[in-house]
Amino acid sequence: MRPRNKKNLNKRLLACGGVIERDPASRRGRWAEGREAVRVEIGCGKGDFITGLAARDPRILYVGIECVESVLVIAAEKAVNAGLSNVVFVPGNALYMAEFFDPGEIDEIYLNFSDPWPKERNQKNRLTGDTFMPLYVHLLKDGGLICQKTDNRPLFDFSVETYKSYGCGLETISYDLHHESYYGGLGNILTEYEKKFSEAGTPICYAKVRMPDRDSVRDRIDACLEAVRKRREFEARFGH
Repeated sequence: MRPRNKKNLNKRLLACGGVIERDPASRRGRWAEGREAVRVEIGCGKGDFITGLAARDPRILYVGIECVESVLVIAAEKAVNAGLSNVVFVPGNALYMAEFFDPGEIDEIYLNFSDPWPKERNQKNRLTGDTFMPLYVHLLKDGGLICQKTDNRPLFDFSVETYKSYGCGLETISYDLHHESYYGGLGNILTEYEKKFSEAGTPICYAKVRMPDRDSVRDRIDACLEAVRKRREFEARFGH
């Protein structure tokens, strides 16, 4: 379902301009200036998770990527209202992350309740599929982390197999996060969907995986970057 247009959207976005970066390429290689690390949430939604993280650890810069501006504005307003200076929102498609960040510039990536794209013909759109995984390996530092949460078991199983195929280190794999003995020590911040699903008794799957050496999947990275380049060329020629 397409989100409804928000009332006075452009005015609200303008009011949050201090935490919205519309030219992320201009900060490539410089995101961490004055901070200890850069952590990125892809599909940050209404921002409960990323603003919660930012409030908890001001040493880290948190970047939320969200393609739906009527949703992003809610997250941006939360950051502004909380007075957070260590969170930035990027309106756009995560497929073009390599234009925003240098290789190795990101310390952690969060994938929270991503669209499962259940139909087989749409698997290329999954954020843990081969369309995106080479980008993560390319942009995360050596040994960087992906942390994933989802209520969708088929997507989670698919994701775990993808991680294995890339040689990732599977540090934590849980099929019922909220009932694991270590859960209380994670300092978990609930997303909007996580609250909804956990209250309904739906098990939350969780993965924490460490990236392999980039050179071990260099061919996949190069093929991915080339595919993204060609897509950009197509869009420039024919429009979106």
